[in-house]
Amino acid sequence: MLQLNFGFGALEADFWRWMFVMTRIGAAMFAAPLFGAATVPPQVRVIATGAIALLICGWTPVVAPPALLSVGGLLSVGNEVVIGLAIGFALQLSFAAPTLAAEIIGGGMGMSIATTADPVSGAHSPAMGQYFAVVLTVIFLGTGAHLNWIALLVDSYATFPPGTTWLAPGRMDLITQFAGQMFITALLIALPVTLILLLVQVTTGIISRSAPSLNLFSLGLPAGVLAGLAAMIATAPMLPDVMVDIAATAVGHTAALIAQ
Repeated sequence: MLQLNFGFGALEADFWRWMFVMTRIGAAMFAAPLFGAATVPPQVRVIATGAIALLICGWTPVVAPPALLSVGGLLSVGNEVVIGLAIGFALQLSFAAPTLAAEIIGGGMGMSIATTADPVSGAHSPAMGQYFAVVLTVIFLGTGAHLNWIALLVDSYATFPPGTTWLAPGRMDLITQFAGQMFITALLIALPVTLILLLVQVTTGIISRSAPSLNLFSLGLPAGVLAGLAAMIATAPMLPDVMVDIAATAVGHTAALIAQ
């Protein structure tokens, strides 16, 4: 059995136990949409992970493998990484619904070419997606959902004790169901605006057929953009309620994933 030993006795054993607990928490924060954002400095994530792991070491009887560098120890570490990534990915799926809805709305408005660099994911996303992401982030933090998610992350050590329980295939099926619900939520967000844009596009098509001398592109694109902005303004009062439901659903998915 391979075990690093620097001669500090019980203090060193507590240190390796602390590092082992940090594995699941660090993987969950890496996959989560807010904590794992590119705008969050790595030092902040490491400090937050270490602080939560220190509390877990004091609250729960987590036992680290006797030899972390052995085959069994590395398998236990890999299991911790998989569980942490699953917990963070369940939160990521809920946050992807508004971005997907923004893709649908932007395509209908003709604003798909108006993309910006997303500082959270590092990829290019539509301008509407930035708006939805900011609103969801503010509501998620304002309602305290991030604290509930951290509490569920702590409770996961009771459901999946380190070194004894693996992530069952049924839990993977739950993540697949969460992905399906993500598409449904995105469609519900984009449906009102998309219906209005469809009516505008049909109207501009009828006008272009009635008066072929009119330029369809010079008429349809501005009409689509104006109609889309008007629909966004009209549906703005309903957006906070939808975002609150998404935040609650995100925490609910994580709770369902770690439920016994």
